Amino acid sequence: MLKIISTAICCAAYLSGWAQFTVSGKVSDNSGPLAGATIQSDRGNYFAITNDLGEFQLENVKRGEYVLLIRFLGFKEKQERVVINENKILTITLEEDTQLTEEVTVYATRAAEKGPTTFTNINKMELKKQNFGQDLPFVLNYTTSLVTTSDAGAGVGYTGLRIRGSDATRINVTINGIPYNDSETQAVFWVDIPDIATATQSIQIQRGVGTSTNGAGAFGASINLHTMTKNESPYAEIINSVGSFNTRRHTIGLGTGMINNRFGFDARASLINSDGYIDRASSDLKSYYASGGYFGKNTIIKAVAFGGHEVTYQSWNGVPESRLNNDVTDMLATAAAEGWNTQQTDNLLNSNSRTFNIYDYENQIDNYSQDNFQLHFSHQASRSITANLSFHYTPGKGYYEEFKYNQSLSNYGVPDVVIGAETITKTDLIRRRWLDNDFYGITYSLNYERERYSGVLGGAWNRYEGEHFGEIIWAEVALTAPKDFRYYSNHGDKKDINLFWKSNYTISDNLVGYLDLQLRRIDYQAHGVEKDLSNYSVNTNFNFFNPKIGLTYELKGGSQIYSSYAVAQREPVRADFINAPTGTDPKPEILDNVEVGWRVKRSNYNFNINYYLMNYKDQLVLTGELNDVGAAIRTNVDKSYRTGIELEGAMRVSSKITFGANVTLSENKIKNFTEVIYDYGINYDEYNEIKNRLKDVDISFSPSVIAGSSLSYNPFENFEATFLSKFVGEQFLDNTSNRSRKIDAYFVNDLRVSYSPSIGRLKDFSFSILASNIFDVAYESNGYTYGFMGGGETIRQNYYYPQAGRNYLMMLSLKF
Repeated sequence: MLKIISTAICCAAYLSGWAQFTVSGKVSDNSGPLAGATIQSDRGNYFAITNDLGEFQLENVKRGEYVLLIRFLGFKEKQERVVINENKILTITLEEDTQLTEEVTVYATRAAEKGPTTFTNINKMELKKQNFGQDLPFVLNYTTSLVTTSDAGAGVGYTGLRIRGSDATRINVTINGIPYNDSETQAVFWVDIPDIATATQSIQIQRGVGTSTNGAGAFGASINLHTMTKNESPYAEIINSVGSFNTRRHTIGLGTGMINNRFGFDARASLINSDGYIDRASSDLKSYYASGGYFGKNTIIKAVAFGGHEVTYQSWNGVPESRLNNDVTDMLATAAAEGWNTQQTDNLLNSNSRTFNIYDYENQIDNYSQDNFQLHFSHQASRSITANLSFHYTPGKGYYEEFKYNQSLSNYGVPDVVIGAETITKTDLIRRRWLDNDFYGITYSLNYERERYSGVLGGAWNRYEGEHFGEIIWAEVALTAPKDFRYYSNHGDKKDINLFWKSNYTISDNLVGYLDLQLRRIDYQAHGVEKDLSNYSVNTNFNFFNPKIGLTYELKGGSQIYSSYAVAQREPVRADFINAPTGTDPKPEILDNVEVGWRVKRSNYNFNINYYLMNYKDQLVLTGELNDVGAAIRTNVDKSYRTGIELEGAMRVSSKITFGANVTLSENKIKNFTEVIYDYGINYDEYNEIKNRLKDVDISFSPSVIAGSSLSYNPFENFEATFLSKFVGEQFLDNTSNRSRKIDAYFVNDLRVSYSPSIGRLKDFSFSILASNIFDVAYESNGYTYGFMGGGETIRQNYYYPQAGRNYLMMLSLKF
């Protein structure tokens, strides 16, 4: 394999030797460098994208006269005529464009460059460098205040992220301004849209409450994706990745370019497979993206469809601490606490200490398909007014299948089986739990821009309808129930209406004021029989008013200081209603958010320093308490907060070296917390609650230190080597600050190497290698804990999600 790679690189280097000169330079606007601008020659297929400092480089350009086309969203296209008979260094300034662009579809949900919101923008170039086929959280891994995890341990399959300690249910995700969070759980399942990064033009991550958006309340952060923009010329693209754990990714894309300067069509399809790091944690993922649009001077009509089908072997339960420690006595205690049979216990005792998976049934899988359809209309009525209207529809259906040992028939609403004189009350069985849901709605915005004022009046109406049901598809004994017996079924119907108005007003030459007001109403009805055969019914509504206000002051040299205050309110999720104790209702959560920062952008460096305070009222947290049928419940805690300082920046050290880094230092506390532990007595015939009242405890999964860095070295043309580092401080598994229930701090390092020579008529050729965790650190990124008292002792079990040791991915990309 190494010989083949070496030969390919040598051949590419030989071919690139045909060219003679280098054209380099910087692209900027009046306020500073533009990252993500494209530079393309009228002939010869020379192409580049500017980096964070607005710099670009065209390599091996042959002698002659060229016209360079420079493009960036929201700016007028510029043509630069150059005669190449020596190396050239260009300085290019772009002007803002009043003509309608696709950027208007996400303008309403994004923070402005001069706004008082704390945000990070990631352009297509940055996404492409890090996108080896892993789920989007791993592509974003090195951004500020962000922590990632993977159930399978290698970034493919079920993955997740936290921002400032807030999990995915508290992060509002939109794709082209359309909500993506699951309406009932507010969770985000990146596995349902594998390889979405390839189709993404840019991403904005807003930390804290951020600006008003459509969908779930942003209670910790927002992630806004903008998928592929129009391409001026036709192209075809092939991307292949291979690597550790038999990981394979194959992507093909194509586009028509602009037809008659008015129509454009793009499409992509991807296949991703991986065996996973954890035992049997395989993934079989398929995805697609297609778009077609009409692009007039004042009107854009664009249809977008994307989705996927995922089949993942379940690795949801993690690895018990006893197995990680290779402690046989504790492993036997784990098996006893879990009620595992002999086969399951043998699996525990004989597995690898870091890759154990309790499941060994062949078809223990999650199988789910989801499609996303969007139709966008944008019209520029005048230089000041632009209207946007979008329709969307997302159907999804799938199940997860489980083999269950020795199940009580009564737990499934099935009568006992009588065979002769024997009455059978328990059996092994296979069940499927289904979700069949539809999400649809409309979003809209009216953008107004005048000399000193810009504003957006927008909103949405969205509806979610979901059917949850479970079926028994096989049992060891013949049941007195029909085939595929449906043992529970319930329905949820949620309507979400919001209206917002946000404004920026230039108070003076240096001072800009910001005001954002949002009204949001949620109507939620749910009824039926739950998994535990309990009946439940929910019929409730919430009305929220979420104001935001801020100021931005521009200092000499173009740097900015800003501050903002925002309020967010968030409804309880489905499980909070289902698991609430009888006769009680969970309360909505309230967040007051203060952000104060300083932004600096210079030709050779940029940085941002930000202070934040997120003050919660009635935050919902797990206490260890159970409802009357034994399900874990979340309880509102009166007061809690997150506060910290974020620093991020990048610097051009020399012509060959660039360094970027970010660090978050925070404190995350619950002021008064009551832990509930159940005591079942010496003979397991009692049921007593023991309450431990604690003060100033740490919020679970909220490290006080998060840091990332990248050091890039360009020793010669078209070659880049980047050393990436990530440090995550210790995290507690629950809200007790008990040091026996925590995830240890970890520090991991990756090395990414890419070579992108100019070859013949290819628009792009690149070969990249990502070596992850190069120092083979053994670490865990997620976990959970539970405990109880019984038989005269306290039982406590911690579970963790180990991440892969040293592993690699290689990628070859060709664009014609």
